[in-house]
Amino acid sequence: MVHHHRASLLVHHQQRKPADPGDVEAGGRMKELRGRLADYACQHRKHGHDALLRMLAGFALVSCLLLLLPGSPFSAAMDELLQLGRRTQHDDEVQAQALPCADVANGTVCCDRSALRTDVCVMRGDVRTQAASNSLFLLVRPNASAAAADERIRPYTRKWESSVMSTIDELRLRAVPEGAAAAPPACDVRHDVPAVVFSTGGYTGNVYHEFNDGVIPLYITARQYNRKVVLVMLEYHDWWITKYGHIVEQLSDYPPIDFANDRRTHCFPEAVVGLRIHDELAIDAARMPGNHSIQDFRRMLDDAYRGRIQTIIQEEEAEKEAAEPKQQQQHLAMKQQQGQGTSSSEQDDKPRLVIVSRNGSRAIENEAELVRAAAASGFRVAVLRPRQDTELAKMYRALNASDVMVGVHGAAMTHFLFMRPGSVFIQVVPLGTDWAAETYYGEPARRLGLRYMPYKIKPSESSLYAQYAKDDPVLADPDAVNAKGWQVTKKVYLDGQNVRLDMARFRRRLCEAYAHWDSRRRPL
Repeated sequence: MVHHHRASLLVHHQQRKPADPGDVEAGGRMKELRGRLADYACQHRKHGHDALLRMLAGFALVSCLLLLLPGSPFSAAMDELLQLGRRTQHDDEVQAQALPCADVANGTVCCDRSALRTDVCVMRGDVRTQAASNSLFLLVRPNASAAAADERIRPYTRKWESSVMSTIDELRLRAVPEGAAAAPPACDVRHDVPAVVFSTGGYTGNVYHEFNDGVIPLYITARQYNRKVVLVMLEYHDWWITKYGHIVEQLSDYPPIDFANDRRTHCFPEAVVGLRIHDELAIDAARMPGNHSIQDFRRMLDDAYRGRIQTIIQEEEAEKEAAEPKQQQQHLAMKQQQGQGTSSSEQDDKPRLVIVSRNGSRAIENEAELVRAAAASGFRVAVLRPRQDTELAKMYRALNASDVMVGVHGAAMTHFLFMRPGSVFIQVVPLGTDWAAETYYGEPARRLGLRYMPYKIKPSESSLYAQYAKDDPVLADPDAVNAKGWQVTKKVYLDGQNVRLDMARFRRRLCEAYAHWDSRRRPL
C-alpha cells in the first residue's frame, strides 16, 4: 500500500513593523551625564524595591476581585479569553492526531509531502539499505499492493529552496517482492530498532542552520524512540559527529551509520526518511508524542554536555594548580598596578553578562566601551569570540552560567539555546534586519522562556550612516531596500555594515537587564 499526502504550497507574508522613531542625539557632555545617571539608577534602584512590590500586590488583589465579581465586564472578558484558549488547544490536539504517516501498517510505504519545509516517508516491514544505488528497499509478499511503490526523497528540511536541495543526495524508496531480481542481498547487519535517515549536508557549517535544519528536527523526529533508534546519515561529516556527538548520544544508543560509505546491507523493521520541523528553532509540544517542548530539548542539552563540562573543569583545575605560584604573583602585581580591591565574594554576587563578539561585518566597533559600560552597570563581563572549531561544550558552559547574553544579529545568536530560562537575551538589531532578528531569534527566545530585549539601532549607530545621505532609503526606508531581494539585503545590511553603539542609549537596556536579574533573585 502506498500513501501520498500533498498540499499546495502556501506563501506566507509577514508584515514588518516600521522602525521606532530615533531619539534626538545628544551632545557629548549630555551623553556622559545620562550614562552616569543610568549607572547610578542600576546600582541604587533596589532601595524602592519593597515598596514597589507592596503596591503591585495591592493592584493584583483588586484585579482578582474585579475578575471574580459576578456579572462584571472584566469577568465576561476573562470567560471569552478562556474559551478562546480552549478552542485553540482543541485545534492543536486535532492537528496532532491527524499527523500523516503517524501510524503506518506493516508492508507499507507512506510519504507525507504536505509540509512546506520538508518531506517525510515511513517504511515499515523488512527494510534494507543499498548504498550503491542510493536506495532503501521494502521487501513485501508477492502480489502485495505495495509492490509498485517507488518514491524519491531528499531528506533535508528546506525543500522550498531548490538551490540547496539540489545539493542533497536523493534516495530512492522501493517496495519489491521477496525473491525478485531487484531485491537487495541478504542482511549483513540486522537491527531490531527503527532507523531515522537524514542529511547533514545543505547549509551545514552555519550554526543556525545546523540547529534549525538539523539538530532540532532530529530531536523532533527521533525523541519518541527513547534512544532505541539508529541514525543513518547522508553527506556524513566526521567534524559534524565531533561537534554534535554529545547530542547524538542523547538520541541514540547506537553508533550512527555513514550511508554512502557503509556498503553493508543494513536491515530494519522500520525507517523514517526525512526529519519533521515545526518552526524556527522551535518545538510545538502539541505536535510531539509525549508533549515534549523546547524546554525539554534544553534539558537534553544539559544532559548532553554535563559530563564534558566536568572534564573541562577538572582539566582547568589541574592546569591552575601546576601554574598557581606564577599566576598568584602576576595577579597580585596586576591588582597593585590597577588599584583593584574588589573581593572575590563581591564579584560572585554580581550577575554575569556575556558578549558574543563578531569579526567582520556587523561587528560592534566600540566593544571595549560596551565592556566598560556593562561593568559600570554592575555586571561581571566576559567576551566570547566563537570560531568555527570552538567546542560547543565550552560555549554551553559559559552561556548556561550567564545571566545576560549580548550580541549582534547573526548566526551566533543561536547560542541563546544554551541559556537558562529566565535569563536575558539582548540582541542588537542592525538596520534592515528587524524581521529576521525577530523571526529567527526573538520569538524563539521567548518560547524558550528568556527575557528578550531587542536593541534596534538608530541610523547614526550604523556604519552605513557615513556612506549614505540621511534621506537615502538605505537609512530612511530599509523595508524598501529589502524588497529588492535577498542579494541586496545581504550586500547592504548583512555584509555591509558595522555597529557603533550609543552607550548612553544602550545603558537603558543594561539597566533593564540588571533590574530583571535583581527581581528574580529576590523572594516575593
